[in-house]
Amino acid sequence: MRKMLFSVCVALAVLGCGGDDGDLPPCLNLDCNFYIKCGENTYDPSRQFCSYSTVYYKCGGSDYNPSTQFCCNNNIYSSIETEFCSGGTLYPKKCGGMDFNPSTEFCSENSVYQASVKGNSISNYRTVVIGTQTWMAENLDYAVEGSKCHDNNAVNCNAYGRLYDWATAMALPSSCNSGTCSSQIQIKHRGVCPSGWHIPSNAEWNTLTTYVGSSAGTKLKATSGWNDYPSGNGTDEFGFSALPGGYGYSAGSFDNVGLNGFWWSATEGSASNAYYRIMGYYDYVYSSNYYRKSSLQSVRCIQD
Repeated sequence: MRKMLFSVCVALAVLGCGGDDGDLPPCLNLDCNFYIKCGENTYDPSRQFCSYSTVYYKCGGSDYNPSTQFCCNNNIYSSIETEFCSGGTLYPKKCGGMDFNPSTEFCSENSVYQASVKGNSISNYRTVVIGTQTWMAENLDYAVEGSKCHDNNAVNCNAYGRLYDWATAMALPSSCNSGTCSSQIQIKHRGVCPSGWHIPSNAEWNTLTTYVGSSAGTKLKATSGWNDYPSGNGTDEFGFSALPGGYGYSAGSFDNVGLNGFWWSATEGSASNAYYRIMGYYDYVYSSNYYRKSSLQSVRCIQD
């Protein structure tokens, strides 16, 4: 059959290209594999294959059955009912049976949604008045260079906001993560917050603690979203709705999402450390300490 097809190919080429009878015309310098038929289409069997009159590209040089298999990064998988491929990466199908890319989308009630970044316009955020202070009722989700989503997954930004090292949160040079920059810190230091808002100082966090009173961790945590041990969720009595965004290391790894929330203050503790607040899933503690500025933590802005 292939010899017959080749003969037909040569004959058509000679008729169509012209030239002397004793010479093969230049247009015969072709691979007649392109003229093998698949339904109404032609294909090249060195790169493609035919299945039920449909042309498919091979996977790493091998044929596969696209009705029961799929190709991902030149590998053939038979888990077509439970996985899918996006950008050469395998992802589970777990959103109402629909494909979705967890790095750019998220699943809610079996529907797929695009993960979005809220930016640094305060109109995009809920706010709450607690005593004499007005706070964001959500973590900042403003994408600036140096900020990250937990596990580098955009879905976590949608849920918990972004994580920032201290210098990035303060909009200061990266050298401020390893050296004191007290002379550059304003009394109400805006940092990456929207206009009219700023990174809370350690004293402003203390004011919040004093107003809320005992068991502040329980009262400020959201009523859902925390790991349950035995009841990691809070009562959210003041509408602060704190969520456990976890943290990141300067080396690029992440930890504690769902377990703990960490929030920067604008107050340095030493050349390489700054004060922060932590809430955990395991008790009511809302504590203050200082930690490496190079770590990645959440940001809550407070109004000027």
